[in-house]
Amino acid sequence: MSTITQNTSSNAVETLRTWIAECPPQGMVFFGGAGVSTESGIPDFRSAKGIFLQDLGKQAAEFAERTDYPQRAKRLANLKLAPEQVVSRTFFDEYPAEFYAFYCDKMIFTDAQPNAAHRKLAQLEEQGILRAVVTQNIDGLHQAAGSKNVFELHGSVLRNFCMRCHAPYSLDEMLTLRETSEEGIPRCPECGGIIKPDVVLYEEGLDMNVLEGAIDAITRASLLVIAGTSLVVNPAASLIHYFHGEHLAIVNLSPTSADKLADLVIAEPVGKVFDF
Repeated sequence: MSTITQNTSSNAVETLRTWIAECPPQGMVFFGGAGVSTESGIPDFRSAKGIFLQDLGKQAAEFAERTDYPQRAKRLANLKLAPEQVVSRTFFDEYPAEFYAFYCDKMIFTDAQPNAAHRKLAQLEEQGILRAVVTQNIDGLHQAAGSKNVFELHGSVLRNFCMRCHAPYSLDEMLTLRETSEEGIPRCPECGGIIKPDVVLYEEGLDMNVLEGAIDAITRASLLVIAGTSLVVNPAASLIHYFHGEHLAIVNLSPTSADKLADLVIAEPVGKVFDF
């Protein structure tokens, strides 16, 4: 591919919009990451203000101290946790109260609304241009905007389930059960099991049905737009290699490892690019 890098040029944005307009029916697939939702007020993970640059181990330890667990606070402080550890399955199993303290504070945004990118993608799907959205996000904003064919690689905060009896719970139900719990852990009213968000934590595998659906959509695409993702997290980042269509466009404020593979690289906010 011959990369057209027009980072701040309106010509690059117009080129992408032309490709979208000329795309064959069901020919476009959108693969998005955290940068798609930042314009809805949800922080990303790895930018200068991202969640993963915060001292999460310190925050977890301070929470344990506030909830009368001094020994646990000391252990957490000594662990010197990397951000990925706090959102890992091991941490969830060993420190569920601390996990939920971080998760509810840093990863749930009940007031967030779809932005221009979410709305435009839903419109493109309705028009028969967009085949599917493949997202690394867990916020459910694509569906809130009206998108129907969405492959949520990392699950959704909107779905929760009891780990013992598998009873489902909505986000509001889970939050209520946590708020009314003395230990800060949402438990199933039916069996007492711990409720887990239906999100993919570190150390967990992706849902194979979702992954296979995403691969199939990307394989069939004529135009693949990758937006708002640093393409760091695998296996999601490796999905780009299933694309063999006509145009590959990347929309991201910072460089990605796949820029050299792209036909077009645009360093603009995703919502701005899709506000047409």
